[in-house]
Amino acid sequence: MSKLIISKINALGVTAQRIPALFSERKVEYNTVENVNWPAEYPYRPTMEFAIAHTSDAFLVHYRVEEQSIRAVAKKDNDSVWEDSCAEFFISPADDGLYYNIECNCAGTLLLGVGEGRNNRQLAEPEITGLIDRWASLGRTPFDTVQQPTRWELALRIPYSAFFRHHITTLDGCKVRCNIYKCGDKLPVPHFISWSPISTPTPDFHCPRFFGEMDII
Repeated sequence: MSKLIISKINALGVTAQRIPALFSERKVEYNTVENVNWPAEYPYRPTMEFAIAHTSDAFLVHYRVEEQSIRAVAKKDNDSVWEDSCAEFFISPADDGLYYNIECNCAGTLLLGVGEGRNNRQLAEPEITGLIDRWASLGRTPFDTVQQPTRWELALRIPYSAFFRHHITTLDGCKVRCNIYKCGDKLPVPHFISWSPISTPTPDFHCPRFFGEMDII
């Protein structure tokens, strides 16, 4: 099982834009997303790494990506962001079968849902998705496919209040389950890579049984 150790940072109220510099200052460790789980059909592997830390009331996430083409067509939260150049954070914050999917394209448009599996997921209302602060190195304006190699970054501040089916006051000392993904269903070369490996016949990120472990210290 893949494992992460998530350290606490004293940075209450930090903005998403500030996260990359903060992680550099605090020497937060980056991890690679490199599992090509369906190589016969989807062999392409863009370069992706991520870092996660936590404060007393939020997760701080930073993605760094390089891929051969980019796309950010989704215009509003809870649109089909997985069809774009998309980074995803799936997490089970409690041992109750529920997990959240936080999917964000390279222009910072976000989808947030919760449920026990792929079907019948509950999408967050706008007042909930609006709680997640975002910074995108490419800016926040949607754009169609750009077929040239591009590096981009994305930072998110995800307050615990965004986990709207739970009442979380602290995660200090907890072990939770998660996975990190990179996809782009409608890019010229579709791809589906993960941090923790997945063993299914076809691409499926909604597989909590393959989540890795996050040790929050």
